[in-house]
Amino acid sequence: MPTAPNRRVRLLAPALAAASVTLLAGCATGAGASGDGTPTVVATTTQVADFAREVGGGAVEVTPLLGAGQSAHSFDPSAAQLLALGEADALVVNGAGLESWLDDAIAASGFDGTLIDASTGIELAATDEHADDDHADDAHAEDEHADEAHAEDEHADEAHAEDEHADEAHAEDDHDHGHDHGEGNPHIWTDPELAATMVENIADGLAELDGVDADVVRDGEAEYLDRLAALDAWIEENVEQVPVEQRLLVTNHDAFTYFLDAYDVTFVGSVIPSFDDNAEPSAAEIDALVERIRETGVRAVFSEASISPKAAETIASEAGVTVYSGDDALYGDSLGQPGSEGDTYLGSQIHNARLILESWGVEPSALPDVLRG
Repeated sequence: MPTAPNRRVRLLAPALAAASVTLLAGCATGAGASGDGTPTVVATTTQVADFAREVGGGAVEVTPLLGAGQSAHSFDPSAAQLLALGEADALVVNGAGLESWLDDAIAASGFDGTLIDASTGIELAATDEHADDDHADDAHAEDEHADEAHAEDEHADEAHAEDEHADEAHAEDDHDHGHDHGEGNPHIWTDPELAATMVENIADGLAELDGVDADVVRDGEAEYLDRLAALDAWIEENVEQVPVEQRLLVTNHDAFTYFLDAYDVTFVGSVIPSFDDNAEPSAAEIDALVERIRETGVRAVFSEASISPKAAETIASEAGVTVYSGDDALYGDSLGQPGSEGDTYLGSQIHNARLILESWGVEPSALPDVLRG
């Protein structure tokens, strides 16, 4: 059960004090440690940190909270990270409800700087966007597991009561927390056009910070937006080589909704039947996905770099298709380790597109000059 926000603040107070001593002793660095007057910016995810660095150039000092391979769905910042957040001039967030831990972190750190929400103005896709296909498979799975279905019917009234209580709890959460968490799929960066909107939002926020050279930010913004436009055009050009009915994708979790919509790709299913990478598939859900893969003719199952590939490998083996894992896994909720193909946003998207195209039998065209290097 999550710790109540006010209780968590009390629990973290001694830890923050200890971290203060450590930092004052010069044993740690991070946001707030810039000695040359450069504004300090903390960014939540690896993606928005990369955007802030690209746009900010030398005008700001960017410190990410999450590292490569860490999940934004279940992050627990350390005392030192909270202290750095409290001293930062600005906080850049993905928004759209991705960082469920954000309000607690802000309260515990005492952060009172500028909050830059990269999701501002973006219309979120519903979290149940692919529900029709999922329900069809659920019905099939229930036919195969009649006893489970019977048990679910017996507990229908209890489930209804729980739903009502959930709505009440949600209303209380809305009352307690000041930050709008959104109600939709938060993986907005997977569409380069939406990534461009995120970059524009970040640039707008950084350019307004005291001590920032706005011209540097605007120049960085313009250059990076050109690269995002080139990325979008390159992906679209290559995807269009594949007939629409053959553009099928199975991923580790439902993190690629906006990519699917941008390039007219059919979502066949995900190993984890949720946009939250902490969920676990049931035996019935695994069986249903294996059958759907066989029925649709999907050629591959994609694992993700920040998620264990075991379930994806099991499903691919049972369905008799290729699994992409290890260095060939997709970059979803996190960018890659330093030195990997996915250690930047652009690199991660090029990596993902190449592998997906390969699974469809397409050799992608050469990258435009602006995306090389």
